[in-house]
Amino acid sequence: MSGIVIIGAGECGTRAAFALREAGYSGSITLVGAEPHLPYERPPLSKPMDGAVQMKLICAEEVLAAAGIDYLKGMSASKLEADAATVILSDGRVLTYEKLLLATGARPRRLACPGAERALDFRTHADAETIFASARPGRSVAIIGGGLIGMELASVLRGKGVAVSIIEAAPRILGRAVPPRFAEKLHARHIAEGVGFHLDRSVIAINDDGVLLTDGSMVRAQLVVSAIGVMPEIALAQEAGLTTGNGILADAHLCTSTPNIFAAGDCAAVSQPGGGHTRFESWRNARVQAEVAARNMTGSAEAFAAIPWFWSDQYDLGLQVAGLPQPEHQSVVRSLGDGELEFYLDGGRLVAAAGLGVGNSLAKDIKLAEMLIAAGVHPDPAALADPSLNLKALLKGARAA
Repeated sequence: MSGIVIIGAGECGTRAAFALREAGYSGSITLVGAEPHLPYERPPLSKPMDGAVQMKLICAEEVLAAAGIDYLKGMSASKLEADAATVILSDGRVLTYEKLLLATGARPRRLACPGAERALDFRTHADAETIFASARPGRSVAIIGGGLIGMELASVLRGKGVAVSIIEAAPRILGRAVPPRFAEKLHARHIAEGVGFHLDRSVIAINDDGVLLTDGSMVRAQLVVSAIGVMPEIALAQEAGLTTGNGILADAHLCTSTPNIFAAGDCAAVSQPGGGHTRFESWRNARVQAEVAARNMTGSAEAFAAIPWFWSDQYDLGLQVAGLPQPEHQSVVRSLGDGELEFYLDGGRLVAAAGLGVGNSLAKDIKLAEMLIAAGVHPDPAALADPSLNLKALLKGARAA
């Protein structure tokens, strides 16, 4: 009988391959990756060291070999035939499978304006090398998109002495994922660092001079980077007849509309208890979904129910968000010496938490907040706001109750 094939060798696909072995799977595992490298992590791409873009490998070649994982690099899947349980690769090779994991990730969203081809993407190691090789001290860069990727890139470039302008169609930066309180603080820090902002304006065209905006102004730049978000890679699944939407639709066990095909990571839109499907884009989500999918592909029936979490480093500040803060949630702020925590209550229950501080100073607090969220506690808001009351004490009290 055929083994398991994994399409996509990023954090999710690679972690799933090893998780299959950890779950006791002894059949063949084939990992297919489109890039010409060993699997690597994406977060370090925005943090060059000594002027060089980092290639932080997820695993070494000998580790893949020792685990009995057949890694096909520089290869993509051109066609999926679900009825025949086969995948046709870009070199014409045909793989048969017993079960298939689609970990195809996401691709950069494209600009739709004259001169869009002039804008560089920031997604792969090759993208990062091109940008940092071109963005030398004294040069000017326009970043289109004021989300996390754009803001992280801006902070690194300012540290290199590069002039940076941010263009954002929305009235404020970091509007989709970051709570307003911390988005405003990060915005202020970027302004203090010399970043120029052009908010509530869209791009008309990109030319030799820079970026032309809807208000008629021109943002002069020698280099333009597009950071307007990503789109899930669903074409392979869609053409094979799998159910798709804002991602490859999967149930709580990460199984798609075809029983022996699973989806995980940035490409997967997972069924939610309250209805609908949600796609989570983060490093941790890629790992957790990979592990859940691997165990379910080997016979378990585990529902994916992890608390969403992400982090962002900008200048010397570290942001962390656990859960999904919503505008209608009750907000409770805890001020600390080197930062702030904000807790979010829904009907009295703690459902999310966020923190902004120097470096990794609030990591322990966010971890404890995650545990409190998982415990389903209904804390006293005054206790949450009191910096003298250790969150560990709240957690112990909740566990005792």
